[in-house]
Amino acid sequence: MLLDAALLSTGIDDVPGTARDLEARGYAGVWASEADHDPFLPLLTAGLATDRLQVGTAIAVAFARSPMTLAMTAHDLLRYTRGRFVLGLGSQVKPHIERRFSMPWSPPVERMREYIAALRAIWAAWQDGTRLRFQGEHYRHTLMTPMFSPPPHEWGAPPVHLAAVGPGMTRLAGEVADGLLAHGFTTARYLRERTLPVLAEGLEAAGRSRGEVTVSLPGFVVTGWTEAERAEAAAAVKATIAFYGSTPAYRPVLELHGWDSLADELHALSVSRREDKWSAMRDLVDDQVLGTFAVVGEPGDVGPAVRARFDGLVDRFSVYASYPAPLDLWDPLTEAFR
Repeated sequence: MLLDAALLSTGIDDVPGTARDLEARGYAGVWASEADHDPFLPLLTAGLATDRLQVGTAIAVAFARSPMTLAMTAHDLLRYTRGRFVLGLGSQVKPHIERRFSMPWSPPVERMREYIAALRAIWAAWQDGTRLRFQGEHYRHTLMTPMFSPPPHEWGAPPVHLAAVGPGMTRLAGEVADGLLAHGFTTARYLRERTLPVLAEGLEAAGRSRGEVTVSLPGFVVTGWTEAERAEAAAAVKATIAFYGSTPAYRPVLELHGWDSLADELHALSVSRREDKWSAMRDLVDDQVLGTFAVVGEPGDVGPAVRARFDGLVDRFSVYASYPAPLDLWDPLTEAFR
């Protein structure tokens, strides 16, 4: 299991310095998300500033972009980083695609299948000289002239990792993707009993092996140097668990553990008009729920606990900390992964 890091927006003003620091501390990779910043620009500077660090998007919103524009960006980033870029894609949800990005929405699993196929057809045209003749239900790419075709490079097509929550997208990742980006709102039991068996179904359908798909997890961790810091971290992570738990898409995780009533209460509060609803939702998450979703402990205990919980389940792990944390807080964790 490799240890990665998230490139947080708080460090966006010095991405090269942050990336060099992460590489020196022993991290294997860094992921940038599409939230309040573009996910690709920071990775360009991170990749140019480092020699070993893998850089990737977790995630870039696929349906907000044409496959052609995304194919060009990923192709160039793989070249600029000398083979260290990973394209992590997500579908987002209908309101964001239609109302934030002003793009059309359709059933996401089959559209994503077509999207990835379109990307690979475009990359094949550039890398192998294959004639571009991709025609699907949602995307059509049939024109590529020499002026607009980038020259091939030695690193080939970028690996594509796919974010998945439900069984449809998880199965698709097993069929067509190079990696699965699991959501942080999960548990070791859910990974073992739900996610990985469905991934295996997709792999079997495509005649592929488990070793052909990298499973990455941003896992909740609660820690701090002092008892007060750990209490503050616990409150923040409980709030994050409550937020995700209130959303119907994540309900199956709670149901697996017999916490149906918690899902009901969280959802009811989330759509209520109570002024204190977010703190009330956080307070519904008790220590048992917290300890099931998050690794909780002092800094020196976190590394062994992460390994004990997720070894054999995931291939890459990064910390999902919804609270301010200096990099040196995670030094015992990186040491455990050396």
